[in-house]
Amino acid sequence: MMKTQMKRALGGLLLASTATAAMATEVKMLSINTNSEGEKPYFAAIEAAYEAANPGVDIVIEYQDDESFKTRLPTLLQSNARPDIFFSWGGGLFYEQAKAGVLEDIGPLMSLECKAAHSDASLGAFAFDGRQHGMAMYAAEVVVWYNTELAAKAGIDPTAIKTWEEFLAALETAKGAGVTPLVVGGKDKWPLHFIYSMLALRIVGADGIQAAAAGENGGFAGEGFVEVGKQLERLAAMEPFQPGYMDAGYDKATGLFGDGKGLFHIMGNWDYLASKGGSTSGNGLTDAQTGLISFPMVEGGAGDASATFGGVNGWLVTKDADPAAVDFLCFMLNQENQTQAGAEGFWIPVAKGSSGEVANPFFKQISENLAGSSYHQLFLDQALGASVGGTVNDVSADLASGATTPQEAAERVEEARMFQ
Repeated sequence: MMKTQMKRALGGLLLASTATAAMATEVKMLSINTNSEGEKPYFAAIEAAYEAANPGVDIVIEYQDDESFKTRLPTLLQSNARPDIFFSWGGGLFYEQAKAGVLEDIGPLMSLECKAAHSDASLGAFAFDGRQHGMAMYAAEVVVWYNTELAAKAGIDPTAIKTWEEFLAALETAKGAGVTPLVVGGKDKWPLHFIYSMLALRIVGADGIQAAAAGENGGFAGEGFVEVGKQLERLAAMEPFQPGYMDAGYDKATGLFGDGKGLFHIMGNWDYLASKGGSTSGNGLTDAQTGLISFPMVEGGAGDASATFGGVNGWLVTKDADPAAVDFLCFMLNQENQTQAGAEGFWIPVAKGSSGEVANPFFKQISENLAGSSYHQLFLDQALGASVGGTVNDVSADLASGATTPQEAAERVEEARMFQ
């Protein structure tokens, strides 16, 4: 009898153990892919540390390239296979997702310690209509990266470039020296939208962009945006890009820059690591071969030369995600982990007190740019929503390839705004 009871007890323990294992919480996180060799191990270490402290939780991180991520995400968010946490560039698309009701209000689930670790500004980047839907991870700025050796070969001092005319003159000088002036991933369109957007920020200024988004002064069909198109058309007419630039995506272009195949690359601070990882050697340019400058001012433009362009990127939590997803997000973005990210040179962290160990000289410079910025404009293809932002990407590529005129481009963006 006792043996039978013991067997039943042991069997019950076994069943309970099996049930507990079966009930383990799985938190799925969907991220964009990175060419950095260090970032994936960094996230893997955070995942392992969290799982060790929370044995009932299994963190599963999936990586996808930018374009696949953008294509797949809308369908995933409407399905039962949606991730609990996913990477976000913020802005208009985030607002649309919040309005669609596919995001969780994580404010009530965040501890006081978690909230206190982040500034109101960084939390505000992923808040909508009074609800907190995610958290910021890093700030980004688009700058003009350059190759110091190619600059020396062409007899160019990039640090002396302050105006758009001086920049265009430098491109002509580079061509004359047999140096490819500018590499770009035209196939993906959004790298070209960086040039369009920076020209807009310099020509019409932050107020002009906001006014256009509100439909004022002719909206995006106004004279200032026609001029933006003219300057991008003028740039493309100089043929400054690498051969086959409209068939090259971002990954290809950043690899070319890392291989020393072009003088300039207009790209965000993430390009420092991505260009190394995408290069043939996997090492890319050394710090001595690398430099950066701010996008030049357009003479006569309404913009402020100190205004910056980029984003505040982070993570969003989907509707009905397990509270463990929020707990993991708070852990992943705490001061200690963010400080390590800054020290490793992965990005410019935004958690309070996490930037003190940023050693990368280029990230320090970008951090100073952001600190001294009169206005930080979010990526237009994110800030303006999917329809208008997508049209900005389209017309940027069409202007660069000669497939549209500045007037037509401006009218297309305004039409998208009117019907969004």
